[in-house]
Amino acid sequence: MTPNDKRCVVTGLGVICAVGNNVEETWNNALKSVSGIHKTTSVDTVNCYADLAAEVKCDTLDEIEAPEEKDRVSKLCIKAANEALTDAGLSNFNDDQRVSVIIGSCVGGVISIEHYHQGAKEAADIPKMPIASIASQVAETCGAGGIVTNVANACAAGTISIALACDLIRAGKADVVLAGGADSFAAVPYSGFLSLHALDENGCSPFNHCNGITLGEGAGIVIVESYEHAQKRNAKTYCEVLGSGVTSDANHITAPREDALCLMEAMNRAVKNSGIAKSDIGYVNAHGTGTGKNDYAEMTAFKTFFGEENPTVSVSSTKVMTGHCLGAAGAIEAVFSIKALTTDTVLPTLHYSAEDSAALKEKAGTIDFVQNEPRKKPLQSVMSNNVAFGGTNASIVFSKQPGDVSAQSAKAKKIAVTGLGIVSPMGNSKAAYIEAVKAGKKPESASVKSVISLDDYKELGIKMAFYRKLDNLGQLQTVSGMRALQDAAFTVTDDNAKDIGIIVGTSEGGLGSTYDFEELIAREGNANGSAFKFPHTVYNAAGGYLSICSGIKGYGVTITTGPLSGLDSIGYSMNVIHDGQEQAMMATGTDENIPVITEFAQKLGVAASEVVAPFANAEGCVVGDGSVSILLEEESYAKARGAKVYCYALGFGHGRKNVKFGKLAGSDEALDKAINDALADAGLKASDIDAVCGFANGFKKIDDIEKGALQRVFGDKLASMPLFEVKERTGEGRAGSASLAASEAAMLLSGELESDNAYFVAADGSVSNKAAAAANLKNVLIISFAAGGSYSAVVFGK
Repeated sequence: MTPNDKRCVVTGLGVICAVGNNVEETWNNALKSVSGIHKTTSVDTVNCYADLAAEVKCDTLDEIEAPEEKDRVSKLCIKAANEALTDAGLSNFNDDQRVSVIIGSCVGGVISIEHYHQGAKEAADIPKMPIASIASQVAETCGAGGIVTNVANACAAGTISIALACDLIRAGKADVVLAGGADSFAAVPYSGFLSLHALDENGCSPFNHCNGITLGEGAGIVIVESYEHAQKRNAKTYCEVLGSGVTSDANHITAPREDALCLMEAMNRAVKNSGIAKSDIGYVNAHGTGTGKNDYAEMTAFKTFFGEENPTVSVSSTKVMTGHCLGAAGAIEAVFSIKALTTDTVLPTLHYSAEDSAALKEKAGTIDFVQNEPRKKPLQSVMSNNVAFGGTNASIVFSKQPGDVSAQSAKAKKIAVTGLGIVSPMGNSKAAYIEAVKAGKKPESASVKSVISLDDYKELGIKMAFYRKLDNLGQLQTVSGMRALQDAAFTVTDDNAKDIGIIVGTSEGGLGSTYDFEELIAREGNANGSAFKFPHTVYNAAGGYLSICSGIKGYGVTITTGPLSGLDSIGYSMNVIHDGQEQAMMATGTDENIPVITEFAQKLGVAASEVVAPFANAEGCVVGDGSVSILLEEESYAKARGAKVYCYALGFGHGRKNVKFGKLAGSDEALDKAINDALADAGLKASDIDAVCGFANGFKKIDDIEKGALQRVFGDKLASMPLFEVKERTGEGRAGSASLAASEAAMLLSGELESDNAYFVAADGSVSNKAAAAANLKNVLIISFAAGGSYSAVVFGK
């Protein structure tokens, strides 16, 4: 049985969607088989072949603090979060570091992108655009001071958020996590799915007519709490959250595998990690979108996976009520699954005629597809599945019993850094970066970018047909990831493809492509979106392309929290390896600098007008970009294949003090906590650190935070401690820079980089710089930040 310190329980639920503005209303309407799908009233449907949507009708979304600072997606999420907190008997946490927020989303603040583009291009819209704003604004609302992040795996994001919440709790890094997802209905996703001819003009009909989806909107929040924490406060408990499984198809950017091989792997991992049998699953809330390819693949998965062990498992799709709510789908369906479990009631898929039922019976065999009316059924465990663009599959199990999750418990394993792939404005290889360091290169202007060439593709053996499918962000990510595999001499084969996973960290992800798509449909109309461009608007497309190109079929998650996402990808990857979910992980940080990104930085007043160096006390920074991939392997796995080892990933820490999203001022001391947590995680003291790879970029407000924290943590030692600042060459590349800083640390520790320019902070705060040798470095600290008051730290050592 799962030991108490690994048990995760659900203590609160919140939801808002087209069939209800709270859990009670939504559940009661679901029991009455009410559908929220109607003709849309919020987007232009001229010349569009489909005009249905499942929209939220709620006139109290603005009854929150500073609604003008939040996109509709954050308002939906905050409403669901507040309901869940009330349901759990929780309220403001006063920056409690043991309380985290993880929110999934597909399109984030897309309405603010539309407002900016079609309005006066006001700077106030910009902080509301990225997905990263959602979790931060929820945390700000309730005072959650732990890890705050967003999962951007499109339609599987809500499910992965809940899985990550359990990972954090079982790793001992949180007691309470607000986990879920949110997305709003808007012109960009509507036009995008129109362009793919993926909308059903008559409303979606999952596992039935299968002519397409109907988009919805909403948010779902599940309060996931450690069992022991819930017991201490005598909290009401809905159920246990057992195991989960996340995999990548490595097949197609928008379509699932027909053989459902990787979906079944996700389901198998979820059951195996739960310590239960397939026959214990009484009900599956299917992804069930209503597209022919999705429903065929899922039907194949259910019949094959459950087979003779559970041939009559009950299945339904609730999207015919709520519409497809994209990043919110998994979270809303988790709420439905938990209510089904706790009330022994299976919800139906609607709109089946007698003829439809007969046809379904032919396809489904003994599988119990519940139709039209809810049905009572004793349930012990239920499963919720979601799949997504980028080839992501996610499955999670909720249960009345504790299961046996002990097989997934974290244990100490040494994690080796074995491969580096660097794409930066200095060039697209590790060798090019080292050469730039030796030559003392600096940015050539106040806005610099990485450029992928055909030579990069030829050198890596990537076919032109694949190259043509990718947008700029996908190109950066694919080249850096393939470079890292090449550097590590790691060949992905059928035998090891499931042993390795990918976590992409990104600050803005597909924001640039979303803006590009918005420009197109504003000019040409919603009926004329581009089926080629639309997939690039999804933040996890870049990771999906890397999975397809490399053949990696294991864990695949995209996180977006701001610049520190490049370090969080390392920290979360360490957790995945420690938990035994994978043997190897590709941790990446990727962000692009296309013209609109520089425009945003200039509007926000954070872009310098000329090249500035770190600690230059300037009023802005050089805007840059980059993609850096780092291969991490469990040490014995790396040694078994004779891998070279750069260094070891020793510890990961996080700190947060809530300030408004888009701001940092007032959160300084949270960086101290991130550093001290990383040191403790590594089993080291401040005196054991020999150097820091920092985040200074020349912007005084940023650089002062780094200086202040390092002075408080390291005291007098700081004057003689070299600070290596990669942004002096590549500009502010957000997540790409954070990962580049980690790569710099790995190269210094391994000796591949023999020396570099370093900055030294004197006791009076003055800064000098000179070359510093790498020969005597044993442990290096890497740090980064994110708007809203979050900081992360990683320790690499020899």
